Amino acid sequence: MNVIAIVVALGVEQWRTFRWRGALQQAFIRYARWLEHRFNGGSAQQGAIAAMLALAPPILVAACGFWALDQLNPVLGLAWNVLILYLLVGFRHFSHAFSAIVEALKAGDAIAARRCLAAWRGSDASAVGAEEIPKLAIEQGLEDSYRHVFGTLFWFLVLPGPAGAVLYRATVLLAAQWQGDESTPLGQHLSAFGAPVRRLLHWLDWIPVRLTAATFAVVGDFEDAIYCWRTQAGQWPRLHEGILLASGAGALGVVIGGAITGATGEPEFRPELGMGEPADSDVLASAAGLVWRALLVWLAVLVVLTLAYWAP
Repeated sequence: MNVIAIVVALGVEQWRTFRWRGALQQAFIRYARWLEHRFNGGSAQQGAIAAMLALAPPILVAACGFWALDQLNPVLGLAWNVLILYLLVGFRHFSHAFSAIVEALKAGDAIAARRCLAAWRGSDASAVGAEEIPKLAIEQGLEDSYRHVFGTLFWFLVLPGPAGAVLYRATVLLAAQWQGDESTPLGQHLSAFGAPVRRLLHWLDWIPVRLTAATFAVVGDFEDAIYCWRTQAGQWPRLHEGILLASGAGALGVVIGGAITGATGEPEFRPELGMGEPADSDVLASAAGLVWRALLVWLAVLVVLTLAYWAP
């Protein structure tokens, strides 16, 4: 039944995205900000309490809703899973943003490509050079495909009902909202408050990020992907992102990371990840294909495991 729920949810999500889906996410973000405003005294203990208050309601709604509907009729439980996955899985978020940037670069419209990239990343990209757009798009695409698809699907499959998927996506949103900026006193205050939820996200990511990176290696250049993972991932500021990006870049045979032009026009230096030539607009289609093939591998393995489970 999980296979059916995933396939149907992905199909509906690719067909159409309703506005109320984003509205529910924004409502949760507002709730997270309200909790931060009420509980943030600059301590990790307060952050842990606020995290429990933020995560418990949506997880209980998802789990109890599935249990009640499944008791009435398994088809209703399946429909509930499809609905929850549709709300949480965002493959369209990745694929459509990627396609828009590819079309703009093919048309030679760097301004439109920057505009699409800025809207996608949620940060100013007006100073980004045209040659930097492809590698930033690949980085964002690999991260988004993991956060919105692979990580969410992994926890949907591990925990009963849709509780795991809700736990993961809610934790991702909380970690982003409560991240804080260590360079300012106020940011340090928020950083300490958000430390427990970031620690939770670290452990939630530990297995699925490695499974996703391994899948990128399987569907791409295996040797280069594994080599880059082993030798380069630890250089990235955040290890799990480094594993994902190094494996993805190695699988594609391109170089990402490195220096980029920041919002102020000054260069920002980052480690280089991957092997081969620097990423350009011609590689973007290959990056999208890599993610699609990885998703198909996950679905194929899930189908095989499901058939083996139900086989007499």
